[in-house]
Amino acid sequence: MHVEPHILIVDDDLQIRKLLGRYLAEQGFRVTLASDKRTLEAALESNDIKLIVLDVMLPDGSGLEICRDMRAQNSHIPIILLTALKEDVDRIIGLEIGADDYLGKPFNPRELAARIRAVLRRQSEAAKIVHSPQEYRFEGFKLQPGLRRVLNASGGLLELTSAEFDLLHALVARSGRMLSREYLLDATKRGDGDAFDRSVDVLLSRVRRKLGDVEFQLIKTVRNGGYVFTANVEKIGAGE
Repeated sequence: MHVEPHILIVDDDLQIRKLLGRYLAEQGFRVTLASDKRTLEAALESNDIKLIVLDVMLPDGSGLEICRDMRAQNSHIPIILLTALKEDVDRIIGLEIGADDYLGKPFNPRELAARIRAVLRRQSEAAKIVHSPQEYRFEGFKLQPGLRRVLNASGGLLELTSAEFDLLHALVARSGRMLSREYLLDATKRGDGDAFDRSVDVLLSRVRRKLGDVEFQLIKTVRNGGYVFTANVEKIGAGE
Protein backbone atom coordinates (compact mmCIF):
# COMPACT_ATOMS: atom_id res chain seq x y z
CA MET A 1 0.00 0.00 0.00
CA HIS A 2 1.33 3.42 -0.97
CA VAL A 3 1.98 5.73 1.98
CA GLU A 4 2.28 9.45 1.37
CA PRO A 5 5.52 11.09 2.56
CA HIS A 6 5.30 12.50 6.08
CA ILE A 7 6.50 16.12 6.16
CA LEU A 8 7.42 18.03 9.33
CA ILE A 9 6.87 21.81 9.19
CA VAL A 10 8.80 23.73 11.86
CA ASP A 11 8.05 27.45 12.13
CA ASP A 12 7.21 29.67 15.10
CA ASP A 13 4.70 31.68 13.03
CA LEU A 14 1.27 30.14 13.61
CA GLN A 15 -0.22 31.52 10.39
CA ILE A 16 2.64 30.16 8.28
CA ARG A 17 2.35 26.74 9.93
CA LYS A 18 -1.38 26.59 9.27
CA LEU A 19 -1.04 27.82 5.71
CA LEU A 20 1.71 25.36 4.81
CA GLY A 21 0.09 22.51 6.68
CA ARG A 22 -3.22 22.97 4.89
CA TYR A 23 -1.66 23.46 1.46
CA LEU A 24 0.71 20.49 1.67
CA ALA A 25 -2.10 18.27 2.97
CA GLU A 26 -4.12 19.28 -0.09
CA GLN A 27 -1.11 18.27 -2.21
CA GLY A 28 -1.25 14.75 -0.81
CA PHE A 29 1.40 14.89 1.92
CA ARG A 30 0.99 13.79 5.51
CA VAL A 31 1.89 16.81 7.64
CA THR A 32 2.95 17.37 11.24
CA LEU A 33 3.41 20.89 12.59
CA ALA A 34 5.96 22.07 15.17
CA SER A 35 6.61 25.53 16.58
CA ASP A 36 10.06 25.11 18.14
CA LYS A 37 13.03 22.81 18.65
CA ARG A 38 11.38 20.92 21.50
CA THR A 39 8.29 19.97 19.51
CA LEU A 40 10.49 19.16 16.50
CA GLU A 41 12.44 16.62 18.54
CA ALA A 42 9.23 15.12 19.92
CA ALA A 43 7.82 14.81 16.41
CA LEU A 44 10.95 13.03 15.17
CA GLU A 45 10.74 10.53 18.01
CA SER A 46 7.11 9.61 17.39
CA ASN A 47 6.83 9.81 13.59
CA ASP A 48 8.56 8.44 10.50
CA ILE A 49 9.42 11.86 9.10
CA LYS A 50 10.60 11.86 5.48
CA LEU A 51 11.49 15.57 5.17
CA ILE A 52 11.73 18.63 7.41
CA VAL A 53 10.83 22.18 6.38
CA LEU A 54 12.78 24.13 9.00
CA ASP A 55 12.68 27.84 9.81
CA VAL A 56 16.10 29.31 10.58
CA MET A 57 14.86 31.45 13.47
CA LEU A 58 13.13 29.56 16.28
CA PRO A 59 12.36 30.73 19.84
CA ASP A 60 14.49 28.03 21.49
CA GLY A 61 17.23 27.45 18.92
CA SER A 62 18.66 28.15 15.51
CA GLY A 63 17.55 26.13 12.51
CA LEU A 64 21.13 26.20 11.30
CA GLU A 65 22.34 24.64 14.55
CA ILE A 66 19.59 22.03 14.44
CA CYS A 67 20.58 21.12 10.88
CA ARG A 68 24.26 20.93 11.82
CA ASP A 69 23.52 18.74 14.86
CA MET A 70 21.35 16.35 12.85
CA ARG A 71 24.05 15.91 10.22
CA ALA A 72 26.66 15.37 12.96
CA GLN A 73 24.41 12.57 14.27
CA ASN A 74 24.35 11.07 10.75
CA SER A 75 20.69 11.86 10.22
CA HIS A 76 19.88 11.71 6.51
CA ILE A 77 16.40 13.21 6.75
CA PRO A 78 16.24 15.88 4.03
CA ILE A 79 16.00 19.45 5.30
CA ILE A 80 14.69 22.51 3.48
CA LEU A 81 15.57 25.70 5.35
CA LEU A 82 13.26 28.72 5.46
CA THR A 83 14.33 32.22 6.40
CA ALA A 84 13.25 35.83 6.19
CA LEU A 85 16.91 36.84 6.00
CA LYS A 86 18.25 37.78 2.57
CA GLU A 87 22.01 37.73 3.08
CA ASP A 88 23.82 35.27 0.81
CA VAL A 89 26.17 34.30 3.66
CA ASP A 90 23.27 32.75 5.60
CA ARG A 91 22.24 30.75 2.55
CA ILE A 92 25.79 29.58 1.98
CA ILE A 93 26.16 28.48 5.60
CA GLY A 94 22.91 26.55 5.33
CA LEU A 95 24.12 24.67 2.28
CA GLU A 96 27.54 24.00 3.79
CA ILE A 97 26.16 22.37 6.94
CA GLY A 98 24.09 19.89 4.97
CA ALA A 99 20.72 21.48 4.14
CA ASP A 100 19.20 19.98 1.00
CA ASP A 101 17.61 23.21 -0.19
CA TYR A 102 16.96 26.78 0.90
CA LEU A 103 13.94 29.02 0.41
CA GLY A 104 13.67 32.67 1.41
CA LYS A 105 10.52 34.26 2.78
CA PRO A 106 8.14 35.33 1.41
CA PHE A 107 7.60 32.42 -0.96
CA ASN A 108 4.80 30.74 -2.87
CA PRO A 109 3.62 27.51 -1.20
CA ARG A 110 3.49 25.96 -4.67
CA GLU A 111 7.27 26.50 -5.01
CA LEU A 112 7.87 24.86 -1.64
CA ALA A 113 5.77 21.85 -2.66
CA ALA A 114 7.77 21.56 -5.89
CA ARG A 115 11.04 21.68 -3.99
CA ILE A 116 9.82 19.07 -1.50
CA ARG A 117 8.97 16.71 -4.35
CA ALA A 118 12.33 17.36 -6.01
CA VAL A 119 14.28 16.63 -2.82
CA LEU A 120 12.29 13.46 -2.11
CA ARG A 121 12.77 12.32 -5.70
CA ARG A 122 16.54 12.81 -5.46
CA GLN A 123 16.64 10.89 -2.21
CA SER A 124 14.69 8.04 -3.76
CA GLU A 125 17.03 7.93 -6.75
CA ALA A 126 20.07 7.99 -4.47
CA ALA A 127 18.68 5.09 -2.42
CA LYS A 128 18.57 2.94 -5.54
CA ILE A 129 22.35 3.15 -5.94
CA VAL A 130 23.37 2.64 -2.30
CA HIS A 131 24.80 -0.76 -3.20
CA SER A 132 26.37 0.39 -6.44
CA PRO A 133 29.86 -1.14 -6.84
CA GLN A 134 31.16 1.77 -8.88
CA GLU A 135 33.73 4.16 -7.51
CA TYR A 136 36.16 6.77 -8.81
CA ARG A 137 39.86 6.74 -7.92
CA PHE A 138 42.18 9.72 -8.27
CA GLU A 139 45.44 10.78 -6.62
CA GLY A 140 45.04 8.14 -3.90
CA PHE A 141 41.42 9.10 -3.14
CA LYS A 142 38.37 6.88 -3.60
CA LEU A 143 34.99 8.51 -4.24
CA GLN A 144 32.10 6.09 -3.69
CA PRO A 145 28.80 7.56 -4.96
CA GLY A 146 26.58 4.82 -3.56
CA LEU A 147 27.91 5.30 -0.03
CA ARG A 148 28.30 9.07 -0.51
CA ARG A 149 31.81 9.08 0.90
CA VAL A 150 35.40 9.84 -0.06
CA LEU A 151 38.36 7.91 1.37
CA ASN A 152 41.95 9.15 1.39
CA ALA A 153 45.06 7.12 0.55
CA SER A 154 45.21 5.60 4.04
CA GLY A 155 41.54 4.63 4.01
CA GLY A 156 40.45 7.49 6.25
CA LEU A 157 37.10 9.15 5.70
CA LEU A 158 37.22 12.64 4.23
CA GLU A 159 34.81 14.83 6.19
CA LEU A 160 32.61 16.45 3.54
CA THR A 161 29.25 18.11 3.88
CA SER A 162 26.46 16.95 1.59
CA ALA A 163 26.95 20.00 -0.63
CA GLU A 164 30.71 19.47 -0.83
CA PHE A 165 30.30 15.82 -1.76
CA ASP A 166 27.80 16.60 -4.52
CA LEU A 167 30.08 19.27 -5.94
CA LEU A 168 33.16 17.01 -5.93
CA HIS A 169 31.18 14.12 -7.42
CA ALA A 170 29.99 16.32 -10.29
CA LEU A 171 33.56 17.40 -11.05
CA VAL A 172 35.15 13.97 -10.73
CA ALA A 173 32.48 12.23 -12.84
CA ARG A 174 33.18 14.72 -15.63
CA SER A 175 36.93 15.10 -15.26
CA GLY A 176 38.64 16.99 -18.06
CA ARG A 177 35.51 18.97 -18.92
CA MET A 178 34.96 22.61 -18.03
CA LEU A 179 31.85 22.90 -15.86
CA SER A 180 30.23 26.30 -15.48
CA ARG A 181 28.99 27.65 -12.15
CA GLU A 182 25.44 27.36 -13.48
CA TYR A 183 26.03 23.69 -14.31
CA LEU A 184 27.44 23.02 -10.85
CA LEU A 185 24.50 24.75 -9.22
CA ASP A 186 22.19 22.48 -11.15
CA ALA A 187 24.32 19.36 -10.65
CA THR A 188 24.43 19.87 -6.89
CA LYS A 189 20.69 20.63 -6.93
CA ARG A 190 21.08 23.70 -4.75
CA GLY A 191 20.24 27.30 -5.30
CA ASP A 192 18.06 28.98 -7.86
CA GLY A 193 20.42 30.91 -10.11
CA ASP A 194 22.71 33.86 -9.72
CA ALA A 195 21.75 34.49 -6.10
CA PHE A 196 23.68 31.35 -5.17
CA ASP A 197 26.61 31.91 -7.52
CA ARG A 198 29.09 32.62 -4.72
CA SER A 199 28.17 29.40 -2.92
CA VAL A 200 29.94 27.40 -5.64
CA ASP A 201 33.15 29.37 -5.09
CA VAL A 202 32.91 28.91 -1.34
CA LEU A 203 32.28 25.17 -1.63
CA LEU A 204 35.15 24.75 -4.14
CA SER A 205 37.50 26.50 -1.75
CA ARG A 206 36.50 24.14 1.07
CA VAL A 207 36.79 21.04 -1.14
CA ARG A 208 40.23 22.09 -2.34
CA ARG A 209 41.39 22.56 1.22
CA LYS A 210 40.11 19.16 2.31
CA LEU A 211 41.76 17.48 -0.69
CA GLY A 212 45.03 19.28 0.06
CA ASP A 213 44.83 20.94 -3.35
CA VAL A 214 46.67 24.06 -2.19
CA GLU A 215 48.25 24.69 -5.60
CA PHE A 216 45.01 24.10 -7.54
CA GLN A 217 46.46 21.05 -9.33
CA LEU A 218 43.31 18.94 -9.03
CA ILE A 219 40.65 21.57 -9.67
CA LYS A 220 41.54 24.30 -12.14
CA THR A 221 39.66 27.59 -12.36
CA VAL A 222 38.76 28.74 -15.87
CA ARG A 223 38.53 32.51 -15.88
CA ASN A 224 35.03 33.69 -16.78
CA GLY A 225 34.12 30.08 -17.35
CA GLY A 226 33.99 27.65 -14.46
CA TYR A 227 36.04 24.75 -13.13
CA VAL A 228 37.83 21.68 -14.51
CA PHE A 229 38.84 18.56 -12.58
CA THR A 230 42.23 17.79 -14.12
CA ALA A 231 43.42 14.73 -12.19
CA ASN A 232 43.49 11.35 -13.90
CA VAL A 233 40.30 9.53 -12.82
CA GLU A 234 39.76 5.77 -12.95
CA LYS A 235 36.20 4.41 -12.71
CA ILE A 236 36.15 0.85 -11.40
CA GLY A 237 34.18 -1.58 -9.23
CA ALA A 238 34.44 -1.05 -5.48
CA GLY A 239 35.40 -4.66 -4.97
CA GLU A 240 38.46 -4.49 -7.20
